[in-house]
Amino acid sequence: MSEDGGRTGPNGRVIGGRYRLVERIGSGGMGTVWRARDELVDREVAVKQPRLPGHPEDAAHQRAAHRLYREARAAARVDHPAAVSIHDVVVEEDGLPWIVMELVRGESLHELLGRGPVEAPEAARIGIEVLGALRAAHTVGIVHRDVKPANVLLGPHRRVVLTDFGIAHVQGEESLTVSGEFVGSLEFIAPERMSGRGAGPASDLWSLGVLLYAAVEGWSPFRRTTLESTLAAILAAEPPEPKQAGPLGSLIVRMLVKDPEQRPDADEVTAVLEAVVKGWPVPEPAGAASGPQDASALREFAEDSGTVRLKGGPAPEEAPEPEAEPTSGPGTGPTPERTSAPEPGPTSDPDTATSAPSDTSTSDTASAAPSRPRRRSRLLRPLPVAVLGVLLVAGTWFTATSFRVGNSGEAREMNPTYSSAPLAPATTAAPGPGGWTEHREREMDAVLFLPAEYKEAAREGDAGDQPRLVVYDIGLVQVRLTQWDKAPRPLLEQAQEAHDTWDSYHHDAGTQSTRTTFKGYDAVLSDTTYDKDVSPTRVLQLIVVTGDDRMYELRVDMPKGTPTEKKGTAVFKGARDRLEIE
Repeated sequence: MSEDGGRTGPNGRVIGGRYRLVERIGSGGMGTVWRARDELVDREVAVKQPRLPGHPEDAAHQRAAHRLYREARAAARVDHPAAVSIHDVVVEEDGLPWIVMELVRGESLHELLGRGPVEAPEAARIGIEVLGALRAAHTVGIVHRDVKPANVLLGPHRRVVLTDFGIAHVQGEESLTVSGEFVGSLEFIAPERMSGRGAGPASDLWSLGVLLYAAVEGWSPFRRTTLESTLAAILAAEPPEPKQAGPLGSLIVRMLVKDPEQRPDADEVTAVLEAVVKGWPVPEPAGAASGPQDASALREFAEDSGTVRLKGGPAPEEAPEPEAEPTSGPGTGPTPERTSAPEPGPTSDPDTATSAPSDTSTSDTASAAPSRPRRRSRLLRPLPVAVLGVLLVAGTWFTATSFRVGNSGEAREMNPTYSSAPLAPATTAAPGPGGWTEHREREMDAVLFLPAEYKEAAREGDAGDQPRLVVYDIGLVQVRLTQWDKAPRPLLEQAQEAHDTWDSYHHDAGTQSTRTTFKGYDAVLSDTTYDKDVSPTRVLQLIVVTGDDRMYELRVDMPKGTPTEKKGTAVFKGARDRLEIE
Protein backbone atom coordinates (compact mmCIF):
# COMPACT_ATOMS: atom_id res chain seq x y z
CA MET A 1 0.00 0.00 0.00
CA SER A 2 1.13 3.56 -0.47
CA GLU A 3 2.81 5.14 2.51
CA ASP A 4 1.15 8.38 3.50
CA GLY A 5 1.12 8.49 7.25
CA GLY A 6 3.38 8.77 10.22
CA ARG A 7 1.40 7.38 13.13
CA THR A 8 2.61 4.31 14.93
CA GLY A 9 0.56 1.23 15.69
CA PRO A 10 -1.25 0.95 19.03
CA ASN A 11 1.55 -0.13 21.41
CA GLY A 12 3.09 -2.30 18.71
CA ARG A 13 0.05 -4.59 18.75
CA VAL A 14 0.67 -8.04 17.31
CA ILE A 15 -2.03 -9.52 15.08
CA GLY A 16 -2.38 -13.28 14.69
CA GLY A 17 0.68 -13.87 16.81
CA ARG A 18 3.08 -12.70 14.08
CA TYR A 19 2.16 -9.34 12.47
CA ARG A 20 3.38 -6.42 14.57
CA LEU A 21 1.76 -3.08 13.64
CA VAL A 22 4.33 -0.37 12.98
CA GLU A 23 2.78 2.63 11.19
CA ARG A 24 -0.57 3.74 9.80
CA ILE A 25 -0.22 4.22 6.04
CA GLY A 26 -3.78 4.66 4.79
CA SER A 27 -7.44 4.91 5.67
CA GLY A 28 -10.68 4.24 3.83
CA GLY A 29 -14.35 3.63 4.37
CA MET A 30 -13.86 -0.01 5.41
CA GLY A 31 -10.79 0.30 7.60
CA THR A 32 -7.27 1.48 8.32
CA VAL A 33 -4.17 0.06 6.64
CA TRP A 34 -1.00 -0.42 8.68
CA ARG A 35 2.56 -1.17 7.74
CA ALA A 36 3.49 -4.20 9.82
CA ARG A 37 6.38 -6.61 10.36
CA ASP A 38 5.79 -10.31 9.80
CA GLU A 39 7.98 -11.57 12.64
CA LEU A 40 7.80 -15.17 11.47
CA VAL A 41 9.53 -14.61 8.12
CA ASP A 42 10.97 -11.14 8.86
CA ARG A 43 9.31 -9.14 6.08
CA GLU A 44 7.14 -6.05 5.91
CA VAL A 45 3.48 -6.42 4.99
CA ALA A 46 0.34 -4.31 4.88
CA VAL A 47 -2.44 -5.17 7.32
CA LYS A 48 -5.97 -3.89 6.88
CA GLN A 49 -7.72 -3.24 10.20
CA PRO A 50 -11.51 -3.47 9.85
CA ARG A 51 -13.70 -0.51 10.69
CA LEU A 52 -17.23 -1.80 11.17
CA PRO A 53 -20.39 0.03 12.24
CA GLY A 54 -22.55 -0.81 15.20
CA HIS A 55 -22.60 -3.73 17.60
CA PRO A 56 -21.36 -7.18 16.50
CA GLU A 57 -24.94 -8.42 16.73
CA ASP A 58 -26.22 -5.74 14.35
CA ALA A 59 -27.08 -6.72 10.79
CA ALA A 60 -25.01 -3.82 9.40
CA HIS A 61 -22.00 -4.93 11.41
CA GLN A 62 -22.32 -8.51 10.18
CA ARG A 63 -22.70 -7.41 6.54
CA ALA A 64 -19.55 -5.32 6.83
CA ALA A 65 -17.60 -8.22 8.35
CA HIS A 66 -18.80 -10.48 5.54
CA ARG A 67 -17.70 -7.86 3.03
CA LEU A 68 -14.19 -7.90 4.44
CA TYR A 69 -14.04 -11.69 4.19
CA ARG A 70 -15.18 -11.35 0.61
CA GLU A 71 -12.46 -8.80 -0.17
CA ALA A 72 -9.81 -11.30 0.84
CA ARG A 73 -11.42 -14.17 -1.05
CA ALA A 74 -11.99 -12.07 -4.17
CA ALA A 75 -8.48 -10.63 -4.29
CA ALA A 76 -6.89 -14.01 -3.61
CA ARG A 77 -8.67 -15.48 -6.64
CA VAL A 78 -7.22 -12.91 -9.03
CA ASP A 79 -3.93 -14.15 -10.49
CA HIS A 80 -2.15 -11.23 -12.13
CA PRO A 81 1.02 -9.23 -11.35
CA ALA A 82 -1.04 -6.03 -11.22
CA ALA A 83 -3.49 -7.40 -8.62
CA VAL A 84 -2.51 -6.98 -4.97
CA SER A 85 -1.41 -10.26 -3.35
CA ILE A 86 -3.23 -11.46 -0.23
CA HIS A 87 -0.99 -13.34 2.24
CA ASP A 88 -3.30 -14.12 5.14
CA VAL A 89 -6.60 -13.41 6.90
CA VAL A 90 -6.45 -13.27 10.70
CA VAL A 91 -9.58 -13.38 12.84
CA GLU A 92 -8.98 -11.72 16.18
CA GLU A 93 -10.82 -12.36 19.45
CA ASP A 94 -13.44 -9.76 18.53
CA GLY A 95 -14.35 -11.86 15.50
CA LEU A 96 -13.18 -9.30 12.96
CA PRO A 97 -11.00 -10.32 10.00
CA TRP A 98 -7.67 -8.53 9.57
CA ILE A 99 -6.41 -8.88 5.99
CA VAL A 100 -2.65 -9.27 5.48
CA MET A 101 -1.40 -8.33 2.02
CA GLU A 102 1.76 -7.36 0.25
CA LEU A 103 3.21 -3.96 1.00
CA VAL A 104 3.57 -1.90 -2.18
CA ARG A 105 6.04 0.91 -1.61
CA GLY A 106 5.39 4.05 -3.56
CA GLU A 107 2.33 6.23 -4.02
CA SER A 108 -1.17 6.01 -5.42
CA LEU A 109 -2.17 7.35 -8.80
CA HIS A 110 -4.41 9.77 -6.92
CA GLU A 111 -1.36 11.21 -5.15
CA LEU A 112 0.55 11.42 -8.42
CA LEU A 113 -2.28 13.28 -10.15
CA GLY A 114 -2.36 15.76 -7.29
CA ARG A 115 0.83 17.14 -8.82
CA GLY A 116 -0.62 17.29 -12.34
CA PRO A 117 -1.75 15.06 -15.22
CA VAL A 118 0.46 12.52 -16.99
CA GLU A 119 1.25 12.15 -20.67
CA ALA A 120 -0.97 9.90 -22.78
CA PRO A 121 1.64 7.09 -23.17
CA GLU A 122 2.14 6.90 -19.40
CA ALA A 123 -1.61 6.90 -18.80
CA ALA A 124 -1.92 4.10 -21.36
CA ARG A 125 0.85 2.12 -19.64
CA ILE A 126 -0.93 2.37 -16.30
CA GLY A 127 -4.23 1.56 -18.00
CA ILE A 128 -2.83 -1.64 -19.54
CA GLU A 129 -1.76 -2.95 -16.14
CA VAL A 130 -5.06 -2.05 -14.46
CA LEU A 131 -6.98 -3.62 -17.33
CA GLY A 132 -4.86 -6.77 -17.02
CA ALA A 133 -5.86 -7.12 -13.37
CA LEU A 134 -9.50 -6.45 -14.25
CA ARG A 135 -9.49 -9.04 -17.01
CA ALA A 136 -8.01 -11.60 -14.62
CA ALA A 137 -10.77 -10.74 -12.15
CA HIS A 138 -13.50 -10.95 -14.80
CA THR A 139 -12.20 -14.37 -15.85
CA VAL A 140 -12.97 -15.77 -12.39
CA GLY A 141 -16.33 -14.02 -12.16
CA ILE A 142 -15.30 -10.93 -10.18
CA VAL A 143 -16.29 -7.33 -10.96
CA HIS A 144 -14.14 -4.86 -9.01
CA ARG A 145 -16.72 -1.98 -8.85
CA ASP A 146 -14.31 0.56 -7.30
CA VAL A 147 -11.69 1.32 -9.95
CA LYS A 148 -10.30 4.78 -9.15
CA PRO A 149 -6.88 6.47 -8.88
CA ALA A 150 -6.73 6.00 -5.10
CA ASN A 151 -6.91 2.21 -5.60
CA VAL A 152 -4.09 2.13 -8.17
CA LEU A 153 -0.67 1.94 -6.53
CA LEU A 154 2.57 2.82 -8.31
CA GLY A 155 5.43 0.75 -6.95
CA PRO A 156 9.15 0.37 -7.69
CA HIS A 157 10.35 -0.68 -11.14
CA ARG A 158 7.28 0.96 -12.74
CA ARG A 159 4.98 -1.60 -11.19
CA VAL A 160 1.24 -0.84 -11.19
CA VAL A 161 -1.02 -2.59 -8.65
CA LEU A 162 -4.82 -2.57 -8.43
CA THR A 163 -5.96 -3.01 -4.84
CA ASP A 164 -9.06 -2.85 -2.62
CA PHE A 165 -11.50 -5.53 -3.73
CA GLY A 166 -13.64 -4.74 -0.70
CA ILE A 167 -16.82 -4.04 -2.69
CA ALA A 168 -16.16 -6.44 -5.55
CA HIS A 169 -19.15 -8.40 -6.85
CA VAL A 170 -18.48 -12.13 -6.94
CA GLN A 171 -20.78 -14.09 -9.22
CA GLY A 172 -22.69 -16.82 -7.41
CA GLU A 173 -22.55 -15.04 -4.03
CA GLU A 174 -25.36 -13.19 -2.34
CA SER A 175 -25.23 -9.42 -2.58
CA LEU A 176 -24.16 -7.76 0.66
CA THR A 177 -25.98 -4.51 0.06
CA VAL A 178 -29.59 -4.00 1.02
CA SER A 179 -32.13 -1.31 0.18
CA GLY A 180 -30.72 2.02 1.27
CA GLU A 181 -27.05 0.98 1.05
CA PHE A 182 -24.59 2.02 -1.63
CA VAL A 183 -20.86 1.51 -1.88
CA GLY A 184 -18.23 2.93 -4.21
CA SER A 185 -16.67 6.27 -5.16
CA LEU A 186 -19.44 8.21 -6.84
CA GLU A 187 -17.62 10.02 -9.63
CA PHE A 188 -16.14 6.74 -10.94
CA ILE A 189 -19.37 4.68 -10.82
CA ALA A 190 -20.95 3.62 -14.13
CA PRO A 191 -24.44 4.98 -14.91
CA GLU A 192 -26.00 1.51 -15.11
CA ARG A 193 -25.23 1.01 -11.42
CA MET A 194 -26.96 4.30 -10.65
CA SER A 195 -30.06 3.19 -12.54
CA GLY A 196 -30.24 -0.19 -10.81
CA ARG A 197 -29.08 -2.38 -13.72
CA GLY A 198 -26.22 -3.88 -11.73
CA ALA A 199 -22.50 -4.11 -12.45
CA GLY A 200 -20.71 -6.20 -15.06
CA PRO A 201 -17.29 -6.11 -16.74
CA ALA A 202 -18.46 -3.12 -18.82
CA SER A 203 -18.96 -1.17 -15.59
CA ASP A 204 -15.30 -1.65 -14.68
CA LEU A 205 -14.34 -0.46 -18.18
CA TRP A 206 -16.42 2.70 -17.64
CA SER A 207 -14.55 3.34 -14.40
CA LEU A 208 -11.25 2.72 -16.17
CA GLY A 209 -12.31 5.26 -18.80
CA VAL A 210 -12.93 7.87 -16.09
CA LEU A 211 -9.56 7.01 -14.57
CA LEU A 212 -7.80 7.47 -17.93
CA TYR A 213 -9.60 10.78 -18.45
CA ALA A 214 -8.49 12.00 -15.01
CA ALA A 215 -4.94 10.81 -15.69
CA VAL A 216 -4.46 12.83 -18.89
CA GLU A 217 -6.61 15.86 -18.05
CA GLY A 218 -5.87 16.19 -14.33
CA TRP A 219 -9.54 16.16 -13.23
CA SER A 220 -12.49 13.82 -13.17
CA PRO A 221 -15.07 14.66 -15.87
CA PHE A 222 -18.10 13.93 -13.68
CA ARG A 223 -17.04 15.39 -10.36
CA ARG A 224 -19.18 18.27 -9.16
CA THR A 225 -19.32 20.11 -5.84
CA THR A 226 -22.50 18.40 -4.66
CA LEU A 227 -23.77 14.85 -4.55
CA GLU A 228 -26.84 15.59 -6.64
CA SER A 229 -25.01 17.42 -9.40
CA THR A 230 -22.43 14.61 -9.63
CA LEU A 231 -25.23 12.06 -9.96
CA ALA A 232 -26.87 14.17 -12.66
CA ALA A 233 -23.60 14.41 -14.57
CA ILE A 234 -23.08 10.63 -14.49
CA LEU A 235 -26.64 9.87 -15.59
CA ALA A 236 -27.30 12.54 -18.19
CA ALA A 237 -24.17 14.54 -19.10
CA GLU A 238 -21.60 13.73 -21.76
CA PRO A 239 -18.05 14.41 -20.57
CA PRO A 240 -16.32 17.47 -21.99
CA GLU A 241 -14.02 16.61 -24.87
CA PRO A 242 -10.60 15.60 -23.53
CA LYS A 243 -8.02 18.17 -24.63
CA GLN A 244 -4.77 16.50 -23.61
CA ALA A 245 -5.56 12.85 -24.34
CA GLY A 246 -3.94 12.81 -27.78
CA PRO A 247 -4.39 9.35 -29.38
CA LEU A 248 -6.34 8.18 -26.30
CA GLY A 249 -9.12 10.72 -26.83
CA SER A 250 -11.39 8.66 -29.06
CA LEU A 251 -11.05 5.55 -26.90
CA ILE A 252 -11.86 7.44 -23.68
CA VAL A 253 -14.97 9.00 -25.24
CA ARG A 254 -16.21 5.56 -26.34
CA MET A 255 -15.48 4.00 -22.94
CA LEU A 256 -17.75 6.62 -21.36
CA VAL A 257 -20.81 5.88 -23.49
CA LYS A 258 -23.88 5.55 -21.24
CA ASP A 259 -25.04 2.27 -22.79
CA PRO A 260 -22.69 -0.53 -21.61
CA GLU A 261 -23.45 -2.52 -24.77
CA GLN A 262 -21.95 0.26 -26.91
CA ARG A 263 -18.61 0.48 -25.08
CA PRO A 264 -15.49 -1.13 -26.52
CA ASP A 265 -14.65 -4.53 -25.06
CA ALA A 266 -11.48 -5.38 -23.15
CA ASP A 267 -9.69 -6.65 -26.27
CA GLU A 268 -10.26 -3.42 -28.16
CA VAL A 269 -9.24 -1.28 -25.17
CA THR A 270 -6.06 -3.32 -24.76
CA ALA A 271 -5.17 -2.93 -28.46
CA VAL A 272 -5.52 0.84 -28.34
CA LEU A 273 -3.59 1.21 -25.08
CA GLU A 274 -0.73 -0.91 -26.39
CA ALA A 275 -0.60 1.13 -29.61
CA VAL A 276 -0.39 4.39 -27.64
CA VAL A 277 2.36 3.04 -25.39
CA LYS A 278 4.44 1.88 -28.38
CA GLY A 279 3.73 4.92 -30.52
CA TRP A 280 1.95 2.94 -33.19
CA PRO A 281 -1.11 4.13 -35.17
CA VAL A 282 -4.24 3.62 -33.09
CA PRO A 283 -6.46 0.91 -34.62
CA GLU A 284 -9.83 2.09 -35.91
CA PRO A 285 -12.86 0.83 -33.97
CA ALA A 286 -14.95 -1.77 -35.74
CA GLY A 287 -17.56 -0.12 -37.93
CA ALA A 288 -16.23 3.38 -37.31
CA ALA A 289 -16.79 6.02 -39.94
CA SER A 290 -13.74 7.67 -41.45
CA GLY A 291 -12.71 11.17 -40.48
CA PRO A 292 -12.34 12.91 -37.13
CA GLN A 293 -15.07 12.81 -34.53
CA ASP A 294 -17.43 15.77 -34.37
CA ALA A 295 -17.04 16.86 -30.77
CA SER A 296 -18.95 20.15 -31.05
CA ALA A 297 -21.82 18.91 -28.91
CA LEU A 298 -19.43 17.80 -26.19
CA ARG A 299 -17.64 21.13 -26.29
CA GLU A 300 -20.93 23.01 -26.10
CA PHE A 301 -22.05 21.06 -23.07
CA ALA A 302 -18.68 21.50 -21.43
CA GLU A 303 -19.14 25.25 -21.57
CA ASP A 304 -22.68 25.21 -20.27
CA SER A 305 -21.97 22.81 -17.45
CA GLY A 306 -19.03 24.96 -16.46
CA THR A 307 -16.69 22.06 -15.69
CA VAL A 308 -13.26 23.50 -14.93
CA ARG A 309 -9.84 22.02 -15.53
CA LEU A 310 -7.47 21.62 -12.63
CA LYS A 311 -4.40 22.05 -14.83
CA GLY A 312 -5.84 23.77 -17.86
CA GLY A 313 -4.35 27.17 -17.29
CA PRO A 314 -3.11 29.60 -14.69
CA ALA A 315 -5.49 29.96 -11.78
CA PRO A 316 -6.00 33.26 -10.00
CA GLU A 317 -3.84 33.73 -6.97
CA GLU A 318 -5.48 33.18 -3.61
CA ALA A 319 -6.19 36.31 -1.65
CA PRO A 320 -5.22 36.79 1.97
CA GLU A 321 -7.77 35.96 4.64
CA PRO A 322 -8.93 38.59 7.14
CA GLU A 323 -6.41 39.21 9.86
CA ALA A 324 -8.98 39.69 12.63
CA GLU A 325 -8.52 37.42 15.61
CA PRO A 326 -10.83 34.39 15.62
CA THR A 327 -13.58 34.42 18.17
CA SER A 328 -13.71 31.91 20.96
CA GLY A 329 -17.43 31.34 20.50
CA PRO A 330 -19.22 28.61 18.56
CA GLY A 331 -17.91 27.83 15.11
CA THR A 332 -14.28 28.38 16.01
CA GLY A 333 -11.90 25.59 15.01
CA PRO A 334 -8.38 24.94 13.75
CA THR A 335 -6.76 27.82 11.95
CA PRO A 336 -6.88 27.27 8.17
CA GLU A 337 -3.90 27.59 5.89
CA ARG A 338 -3.24 31.06 4.55
CA THR A 339 -1.38 32.47 1.59
CA SER A 340 -0.01 35.92 0.93
CA ALA A 341 -0.82 36.26 -2.77
CA PRO A 342 -2.80 39.37 -3.79
CA GLU A 343 -6.53 39.18 -4.37
CA PRO A 344 -7.58 39.28 -8.04
CA GLY A 345 -10.21 41.46 -9.56
CA PRO A 346 -11.31 45.01 -8.73
CA THR A 347 -14.01 45.72 -6.19
CA SER A 348 -17.31 47.14 -7.36
CA ASP A 349 -16.83 50.19 -5.16
CA PRO A 350 -13.68 50.52 -3.12
CA ASP A 351 -15.43 52.82 -0.68
CA THR A 352 -18.41 50.57 0.03
CA ALA A 353 -17.30 46.98 -0.65
CA THR A 354 -16.21 46.42 2.93
CA SER A 355 -15.40 42.95 4.20
CA ALA A 356 -13.23 42.16 7.19
CA PRO A 357 -11.57 45.21 8.73
CA SER A 358 -8.14 44.04 7.62
CA ASP A 359 -9.11 43.83 3.93
CA THR A 360 -8.06 47.31 2.86
CA SER A 361 -7.07 46.91 -0.79
CA THR A 362 -7.37 44.64 -3.78
CA SER A 363 -5.47 44.06 -7.01
CA ASP A 364 -6.73 45.02 -10.48
CA THR A 365 -4.76 42.39 -12.35
CA ALA A 366 -7.46 39.78 -13.07
CA SER A 367 -10.61 39.95 -15.15
CA ALA A 368 -13.43 37.54 -15.87
CA ALA A 369 -13.65 35.55 -19.08
CA PRO A 370 -15.88 37.10 -21.76
CA SER A 371 -19.29 35.59 -22.43
CA ARG A 372 -19.50 33.14 -25.32
CA PRO A 373 -22.48 32.66 -27.63
CA ARG A 374 -24.15 29.33 -26.93
CA ARG A 375 -26.66 27.11 -28.64
CA ARG A 376 -29.20 24.93 -26.95
CA SER A 377 -28.73 21.20 -27.45
CA ARG A 378 -30.52 18.06 -26.41
CA LEU A 379 -27.97 17.67 -23.61
CA LEU A 380 -29.33 20.79 -21.94
CA ARG A 381 -32.95 19.71 -21.74
CA PRO A 382 -34.43 18.82 -18.33
CA LEU A 383 -33.66 15.31 -17.12
CA PRO A 384 -36.15 12.56 -18.07
CA VAL A 385 -38.59 11.62 -15.34
CA ALA A 386 -36.86 8.24 -14.83
CA VAL A 387 -33.51 9.93 -14.32
CA LEU A 388 -34.99 12.40 -11.85
CA GLY A 389 -36.44 9.45 -9.96
CA VAL A 390 -33.03 7.81 -9.74
CA LEU A 391 -31.52 11.07 -8.53
CA LEU A 392 -34.15 11.38 -5.84
CA VAL A 393 -33.69 7.82 -4.60
CA ALA A 394 -29.90 7.83 -4.85
CA GLY A 395 -29.71 11.23 -3.19
CA THR A 396 -31.80 9.86 -0.34
CA TRP A 397 -29.49 6.85 -0.01
CA PHE A 398 -26.38 8.98 0.29
CA THR A 399 -27.96 11.57 2.57
CA ALA A 400 -29.20 8.87 4.91
CA THR A 401 -26.18 6.57 4.93
CA SER A 402 -23.11 8.59 4.07
CA PHE A 403 -23.91 12.11 5.23
CA ARG A 404 -26.25 11.28 8.12
CA VAL A 405 -27.92 14.66 7.75
CA GLY A 406 -31.29 15.01 9.45
CA ASN A 407 -34.50 16.50 8.08
CA SER A 408 -33.90 19.99 9.44
CA GLY A 409 -34.13 23.04 7.29
CA GLU A 410 -30.36 23.38 7.26
CA ALA A 411 -29.95 19.87 5.89
CA ARG A 412 -32.41 20.60 3.12
CA GLU A 413 -30.55 23.79 2.37
CA MET A 414 -27.37 21.77 1.91
CA ASN A 415 -29.06 19.59 -0.75
CA PRO A 416 -30.95 21.73 -3.30
CA THR A 417 -32.77 20.18 -6.25
CA TYR A 418 -30.72 20.05 -9.46
CA SER A 419 -31.50 19.54 -13.12
CA SER A 420 -29.21 18.87 -16.06
CA ALA A 421 -29.74 22.38 -17.42
CA PRO A 422 -29.46 25.80 -15.79
CA LEU A 423 -32.83 26.91 -14.48
CA ALA A 424 -34.39 30.03 -15.90
CA PRO A 425 -32.97 32.95 -13.94
CA ALA A 426 -35.34 35.11 -11.94
CA THR A 427 -33.71 38.23 -13.27
CA THR A 428 -31.70 39.25 -16.30
CA ALA A 429 -27.96 39.08 -15.88
CA ALA A 430 -26.10 42.12 -17.07
CA PRO A 431 -22.43 43.10 -17.33
CA GLY A 432 -21.20 44.40 -14.01
CA PRO A 433 -18.17 46.25 -12.70
CA GLY A 434 -14.78 44.85 -13.60
CA GLY A 435 -16.21 42.48 -16.23
CA TRP A 436 -18.21 40.47 -13.69
CA THR A 437 -21.85 39.63 -14.41
CA GLU A 438 -24.64 41.13 -12.33
CA HIS A 439 -27.38 38.81 -11.02
CA ARG A 440 -30.18 40.89 -9.49
CA GLU A 441 -32.04 38.75 -6.94
CA ARG A 442 -35.14 40.88 -6.39
CA GLU A 443 -36.90 38.49 -4.04
CA MET A 444 -33.79 38.50 -1.86
CA ASP A 445 -33.25 42.26 -2.12
CA ALA A 446 -29.69 41.58 -3.20
CA VAL A 447 -27.37 41.83 -6.21
CA LEU A 448 -24.76 39.14 -6.71
CA PHE A 449 -21.81 39.59 -9.05
CA LEU A 450 -19.97 36.58 -10.48
CA PRO A 451 -17.52 35.84 -13.32
CA ALA A 452 -19.34 35.51 -16.64
CA GLU A 453 -18.96 31.71 -16.89
CA TYR A 454 -21.10 31.04 -13.81
CA LYS A 455 -24.63 29.92 -14.65
CA GLU A 456 -27.63 29.31 -12.43
CA ALA A 457 -27.96 25.63 -11.44
CA ALA A 458 -30.61 25.55 -8.70
CA ARG A 459 -33.18 27.69 -6.94
CA GLU A 460 -35.30 27.04 -3.86
CA GLY A 461 -37.64 28.76 -1.44
CA ASP A 462 -40.04 31.69 -1.36
CA ALA A 463 -41.77 33.88 1.21
CA GLY A 464 -43.60 30.87 2.65
CA ASP A 465 -40.72 28.40 2.39
CA GLN A 466 -37.63 29.87 3.99
CA PRO A 467 -34.81 30.26 3.26
CA ARG A 468 -34.56 31.45 -0.32
CA LEU A 469 -31.57 29.93 -2.08
CA VAL A 470 -29.89 30.28 -5.48
CA VAL A 471 -26.87 28.28 -6.68
CA TYR A 472 -24.42 29.14 -9.45
CA ASP A 473 -22.16 26.30 -10.52
CA ILE A 474 -19.25 25.68 -12.87
CA GLY A 475 -18.51 22.17 -11.73
CA LEU A 476 -15.78 22.09 -9.10
CA VAL A 477 -16.53 25.56 -7.70
CA GLN A 478 -20.06 26.33 -6.54
CA VAL A 479 -21.46 29.65 -5.34
CA ARG A 480 -24.70 30.01 -3.41
CA LEU A 481 -26.58 32.92 -1.90
CA THR A 482 -29.13 32.23 0.85
CA GLN A 483 -31.52 34.70 2.46
CA TRP A 484 -33.88 34.53 5.43
CA ASP A 485 -36.51 37.22 6.05
CA LYS A 486 -35.78 36.75 9.76
CA ALA A 487 -32.47 35.45 11.07
CA PRO A 488 -33.04 31.89 12.35
CA ARG A 489 -30.38 32.26 15.06
CA PRO A 490 -27.49 34.57 16.10
CA LEU A 491 -24.54 34.87 13.73
CA LEU A 492 -22.05 32.66 15.54
CA GLU A 493 -24.71 30.04 16.21
CA GLN A 494 -25.49 30.01 12.49
CA ALA A 495 -21.81 29.42 11.75
CA GLN A 496 -21.74 26.66 14.36
CA GLU A 497 -24.83 25.05 12.81
CA ALA A 498 -23.07 24.90 9.42
CA HIS A 499 -19.93 23.48 11.02
CA ASP A 500 -21.91 20.76 12.81
CA THR A 501 -23.55 19.71 9.55
CA TRP A 502 -20.21 19.29 7.75
CA ASP A 503 -18.67 17.62 10.78
CA SER A 504 -21.45 15.02 10.74
CA TYR A 505 -20.10 13.63 7.45
CA HIS A 506 -16.81 12.18 8.70
CA HIS A 507 -16.31 14.00 12.04
CA ASP A 508 -13.22 15.81 10.77
CA ALA A 509 -14.43 19.34 10.00
CA GLY A 510 -12.28 22.27 11.11
CA THR A 511 -13.76 25.77 11.11
CA GLN A 512 -12.41 29.23 11.86
CA SER A 513 -15.07 31.92 12.38
CA THR A 514 -14.20 35.60 12.60
CA ARG A 515 -16.50 38.44 13.64
CA THR A 516 -16.41 41.38 11.25
CA THR A 517 -18.67 43.94 9.60
CA PHE A 518 -20.04 44.12 6.08
CA LYS A 519 -21.13 47.54 4.82
CA GLY A 520 -22.10 48.56 8.34
CA TYR A 521 -23.88 45.31 9.23
CA ASP A 522 -22.73 42.70 11.75
CA ALA A 523 -21.16 39.72 9.96
CA VAL A 524 -19.12 36.56 10.43
CA LEU A 525 -16.52 35.11 8.06
CA SER A 526 -16.10 31.33 8.29
CA ASP A 527 -13.53 29.06 6.69
CA THR A 528 -14.19 25.30 6.92
CA THR A 529 -12.36 22.22 5.66
CA TYR A 530 -14.02 18.81 5.92
CA ASP A 531 -13.95 15.27 4.46
CA LYS A 532 -10.17 15.50 4.71
CA ASP A 533 -9.30 11.84 4.05
CA VAL A 534 -11.79 11.12 1.25
CA SER A 535 -12.50 14.21 -0.83
CA PRO A 536 -11.14 17.31 0.95
CA THR A 537 -13.53 20.22 0.56
CA ARG A 538 -13.18 23.85 1.59
CA VAL A 539 -16.14 26.14 2.25
CA LEU A 540 -15.90 29.92 2.63
CA GLN A 541 -18.90 31.77 4.08
CA LEU A 542 -19.91 35.35 4.73
CA ILE A 543 -22.96 35.53 7.03
CA VAL A 544 -24.58 38.95 7.47
CA VAL A 545 -27.49 40.20 9.60
CA THR A 546 -29.12 43.47 8.53
CA GLY A 547 -30.68 46.12 10.73
CA ASP A 548 -34.18 44.70 10.14
CA ASP A 549 -32.99 41.18 11.15
CA ARG A 550 -32.71 39.68 7.67
CA MET A 551 -29.87 37.16 7.32
CA TYR A 552 -27.75 36.56 4.21
CA GLU A 553 -25.18 33.87 3.57
CA LEU A 554 -22.72 33.99 0.67
CA ARG A 555 -21.00 30.63 0.37
CA VAL A 556 -18.43 29.13 -2.02
CA ASP A 557 -17.55 25.39 -2.04
CA MET A 558 -14.36 24.13 -3.68
CA PRO A 559 -11.98 21.13 -3.62
CA LYS A 560 -9.20 21.58 -1.09
CA GLY A 561 -5.55 21.31 -2.03
CA THR A 562 -5.86 21.82 -5.81
CA PRO A 563 -5.26 24.77 -8.13
CA THR A 564 -9.06 25.07 -8.30
CA GLU A 565 -9.01 26.07 -4.63
CA LYS A 566 -7.24 29.28 -5.60
CA LYS A 567 -9.90 30.02 -8.18
CA GLY A 568 -12.63 29.35 -5.62
CA THR A 569 -11.11 31.64 -3.00
CA ALA A 570 -10.69 34.39 -5.60
CA VAL A 571 -14.33 34.03 -6.65
CA PHE A 572 -15.45 34.21 -3.01
CA LYS A 573 -13.50 37.36 -2.32
CA GLY A 574 -14.62 39.03 -5.53
CA ALA A 575 -18.28 38.11 -4.98
CA ARG A 576 -18.07 39.18 -1.33
CA ASP A 577 -16.63 42.59 -2.15
CA ARG A 578 -19.21 43.19 -4.90
CA LEU A 579 -22.28 41.85 -3.06
CA GLU A 580 -25.03 44.44 -2.67
CA ILE A 581 -27.74 44.11 -0.02
CA GLU A 582 -30.59 46.51 -0.64
